[in-house]
Amino acid sequence: MAFVTNTRGTVRTDIFARLSAFFANASDRMEQYRVYRRTMDELQGLSDRELTDLGLNRTMLASIAHEAAYKNA
Repeated sequence: MAFVTNTRGTVRTDIFARLSAFFANASDRMEQYRVYRRTMDELQGLSDRELTDLGLNRTMLASIAHEAAYKNA
């Protein structure tokens, strides 16, 4: 007894799903990077006095921006 299995539709759907997930992931990563850059730019724009008032120093800026952008990743 012979039978036919159609896998054409599932392969096509799988490829589109994977491409969609890839672009969604890339979009999320770009938004996270924008948050990182925006946070870094704002923190670097502060004077040393303003940073001291916040209890920060310049060596902490990258880790603070990274936490702000990627904490929920």
